[in-house]
Amino acid sequence: LIARLGNDAHVLAPDLPGHGAVPELAPYTIEHIVDQLASAVPRHCVVAGWSLGGQLALAWARRHPQQVAKLILIATTPRFVSATDWPHGMAADVLDEFAAALARDAPTTLRRFLLLETRGDTQSRAVARRLDAALAARPLPDAAVLAQTLRWLQVTDLRDELHTVGQPTLILHGDRDRITPRAAGDYLAAHLRCGHLKRIAGAAHAPFISNPQAVGQLMADFCND
Repeated sequence: LIARLGNDAHVLAPDLPGHGAVPELAPYTIEHIVDQLASAVPRHCVVAGWSLGGQLALAWARRHPQQVAKLILIATTPRFVSATDWPHGMAADVLDEFAAALARDAPTTLRRFLLLETRGDTQSRAVARRLDAALAARPLPDAAVLAQTLRWLQVTDLRDELHTVGQPTLILHGDRDRITPRAAGDYLAAHLRCGHLKRIAGAAHAPFISNPQAVGQLMADFCND
């Protein structure tokens, strides 16, 4: 995907603090991370994020509106956890169980979560292999980083902030996503001021892996428009 987009643009794919070779930040907050990322990229840019990365992209657009020209949100939701007024998320007890399992055995638990990400995808086996290879290719973040990242999933709720994001936003959502259901993409499109939803047929939570040509073309067209 990066190679495809690199034909038309200069593409940066930074690791988050505490991931890959990037040292941790203190305090390890969404705001602090977004500010660090913003300091390392050009002023006028398109910011793309997948899943939790999409929530970071939304925070980035709100904190640095003069820097972010456009947004691309892939398999993103304003709220991961379900609630009485939000049926489009995961049950809180499921995430609590995942947190406990992650503390006991992070590698095995992350691989189980990767399988959940591929469930329902018409290319599920191929996507699972790609995700598993990507997981194995890098050292895992330490336990504190993993725990805090999961905590973000448990507590973040961006619904009341979406109306403040004014940048043109491309929303790419697999129509078989089990992690962030398709209704989450519908909600983003309805509540962002300039949101445009494109569904990826047959894709689950990683449409850029199962459908790289379609996703790459949509992203390139949006960036060049």
